[in-house]
Amino acid sequence: MITNEQTTALNELRRDCAKQQKKGLHFILASVFIWAAICIVHLTGLPIETKNILTFCVACPLMPLAWMISKLIHVDFQGKSNPLTALGLLFSVNQILYILIAMWVFAAVPEKMLMVYSMIFGAHLMPYSWLYQSKSYMVMSVVVPVLALVIGLIAQPCVLAGVMLAMEVAFSLCLVMENKQLA
Repeated sequence: MITNEQTTALNELRRDCAKQQKKGLHFILASVFIWAAICIVHLTGLPIETKNILTFCVACPLMPLAWMISKLIHVDFQGKSNPLTALGLLFSVNQILYILIAMWVFAAVPEKMLMVYSMIFGAHLMPYSWLYQSKSYMVMSVVVPVLALVIGLIAQPCVLAGVMLAMEVAFSLCLVMENKQLA
């Protein structure tokens, strides 16, 4: 049984993590650049298989981009003073396993790979809603996969990439506002 003191201590760690990490804003800002690159890739006349390979490739610099942005916005990238920061990293690492699903779709139904990739991206945000006590993460973790499914079924991948880019910009703005309230 968890005591009130333990719950209070855990909530303090969560609040501290949210403050230190600025609710992961550096990663979401980095993802704006990634989704912009994905959008550019899907606007080209390249074959869908090439676009899909490039989608995976342009996503690779996420960590270095997030690290650089963390320096610009004054986020302690490693956050070793709070044990919950490691939990946040674990939340991201599990997404790597789900990317295997997107890789299967790449081979089986290439024209739907970006849709599945987008759904995986959106769904992986949910645990952060708990960690950062963030409504923005909760909303985006539901809206992004549902919207990606709908748009992915009715529109071209370039449209979905553009919507994802717009969603990431909006998400970043929401996190900036949440961080102002947290400070």
